[in-house]
Amino acid sequence: MDDLLDDRTLQRALTAAHLYYVQERTMEAIADELRTSRSTVSRLLSHARATGIVDIRITSPFAAPQLLEERLADRFGITAHVVPVPDDTHEVERQERVAVAAAHLLGDLVGPEMTVGVAWGSTTEAVSRRLVPKPVHGTTFVQLNGSGNTHTTGLLYASEILSRYSAAYGGSAQQFPVPAFFDDPRTKRAMWRERSTRRILAMHAAMDLVVFSTGSAGSRVPSHVYAGGYLEPHELAALEREGVVGDVATVFFRADGSSDGIPLNDRATGPRFDVLRAVPRRLCIVSGASKVVSVRGALAAGLVTDLVVDEAAARALTE
Repeated sequence: MDDLLDDRTLQRALTAAHLYYVQERTMEAIADELRTSRSTVSRLLSHARATGIVDIRITSPFAAPQLLEERLADRFGITAHVVPVPDDTHEVERQERVAVAAAHLLGDLVGPEMTVGVAWGSTTEAVSRRLVPKPVHGTTFVQLNGSGNTHTTGLLYASEILSRYSAAYGGSAQQFPVPAFFDDPRTKRAMWRERSTRRILAMHAAMDLVVFSTGSAGSRVPSHVYAGGYLEPHELAALEREGVVGDVATVFFRADGSSDGIPLNDRATGPRFDVLRAVPRRLCIVSGASKVVSVRGALAAGLVTDLVVDEAAARALTE
């Protein structure tokens, strides 16, 4: 019975959306045709937008975002999506607006029979809450790196993010139940020989799309790897001595994009950068000028093909 009601609601939402957006009928006229109230028509239109029946896109007549996108494309060889956000916007709200834009872009990037890698973190978590449902066949969402530390397994946090992606697209979720960092590199090497781990690593090697942000110790919206108890003070000090400016899926890099010779990477569970660079589409989502240094490092490392970024950060990247 619930399925019948859902189908009926979707059909009515589709009809209302077609009448309103295509035939340009008023809400009053639609209410008369559907023999319902104007408030119900408004709810049906909201339902149509929330379920992806209606996808509203805005083309700005102003040149600033488009020019920034062109400059980023010319300079870094990427496809950039610049989100207009007023400079005085609070950082949390800035992240939220970028997350909404990224969620809509993902609807274009995610297709059937794909393997999509998802890194956990505050930005990908924000995106997960804004995804527009779009059922696709046979798509698998795989966790990029482990999430456990000495305080928590991290499984609930990572699995909630992953499950939202898989639910939005009707796909399956594959968790990676290992720590974010092993205590000893030898433990990691032993674990990487296990068949259960090799299965996840094989999925990483076959990814069609990867979704991530850059972590940064100086970000105004704290990166989860730095704020979630994953790094001890002596480890943070070691990263600073190495000139580390950020990480992608707990693999750290310097301003020039190099990641070799950083001891913590030998214990990290995120994919090596050569694995990431082999993925055809690599969507990086960032907000705020405080992340510009880490984004530059990720761009220098060749980790990004598509970038969703707010206008202020985009300006800083092009300067």
